Amino acid sequence: MQHSDVLIVGAGPAGLSLSISMAQAGFAVTVVEQQGAQQLAAPAPDGREIALTHPSVALLQRLGSWQELDAHEVGLLREAQVHDGPVGQSGAMQLHAGGSGVDHLGWIVPNHALRRSAWAVASRTPGVKLITGARVGQVSITPEQAQLSYTSADRPDAPAQQLQARLLVAADSRFSSIRRQLGIGASMNDFGRTVIVCRMRHELPHHETAHECFGYERTLAILPLPDDVVDGSPMCSAVVTADSAQAQALLALSPADFAAAVQAQFQHRLGAMELVGERHAYPLVAVWAQRFVGRRCALIGDAAVGMHPVTAHGYNLGLAGVESLTATLHAAQARGQDIGDAAVLARYERQHRLHAWPIYQGTNTVVGLYTDTRPLPKLLRRAVLAGSTRLPPLKALIVSQLTGRRPAWPTLPGRF
Repeated sequence: MQHSDVLIVGAGPAGLSLSISMAQAGFAVTVVEQQGAQQLAAPAPDGREIALTHPSVALLQRLGSWQELDAHEVGLLREAQVHDGPVGQSGAMQLHAGGSGVDHLGWIVPNHALRRSAWAVASRTPGVKLITGARVGQVSITPEQAQLSYTSADRPDAPAQQLQARLLVAADSRFSSIRRQLGIGASMNDFGRTVIVCRMRHELPHHETAHECFGYERTLAILPLPDDVVDGSPMCSAVVTADSAQAQALLALSPADFAAAVQAQFQHRLGAMELVGERHAYPLVAVWAQRFVGRRCALIGDAAVGMHPVTAHGYNLGLAGVESLTATLHAAQARGQDIGDAAVLARYERQHRLHAWPIYQGTNTVVGLYTDTRPLPKLLRRAVLAGSTRLPPLKALIVSQLTGRRPAWPTLPGRF
């Protein structure tokens, strides 16, 4: 038996960030991952661009993985605009960081860069052991410890290896097999749609402004990226959401025709557009675990909450869970408590559910409202957009979610 304080299954950004955070807090951590070390050290681009809030970046800086990113991988998000229906048909909701205490909404970083930087730090962090190319077999929980067995992908005929720890953490995606083995169910909201993500070069500057365009047939998001490192051309990420038939038709288009379709939907606001690299397609399924903890086990990242990407909160929620679970276990250790004790883990669950539930439900509500073509939802959408303009506290609340900072409410006369 190999022993550690915490066993983490899954070496995605959330699992690796948790391993670094736990090691910095004084715990011995073992991470078990199916992919090989070479894939983890140099992950291939997957098309996904991650919007990061200010608290998320502060955590990544404390972990040391933010410093591993290259300058051309970090883009600023200064403003966001939400369009209802065809772009330019009606006034857009304008969201900026004014009054929030910061000068921009957040940052945008490629997903593969976050994976690479997290691996780079975890692989050299004392107290973190990484086991790669491992196929996890049986997981079991006893009153004294959590256990799992695994076989090596390089030696499938070799006897299974056994690991044990005081706590097991599932961080193996929203379709987590470890969650299922632990007997924890999950509610899944299959939106019946596919998201296509890609990078595009364009003619006009984007002014570090993101656009969410809720069309009646398909949704388009334009995310500002750093300029092309080769020729300095403006770059953006295009995120197209459509039903399966439309998505297949878009994927079947030639690169030039696909770029023309995106350019037309965005009303040529960025001038001529050109596809850069591959298009990547993902099914849209949101996941909410029925429990975030069990006896000597916890869920983190997408294994706990798998978000629809429209509000860009998925990875930020994962990092919030990392911070919450680390703080909970560190405090328990300082008090001499067992980190696998149900009462200890319940504190993490309460805190993370309280933080995640309104964001998860709110995101699903936004998706439902802005993709419904019936007359009443259309009127409600316009009311929300108008309300954000006429009611500054409403806009401040939305901005606070985007930045991860509490809104700076205006002080009323005579109020202290």
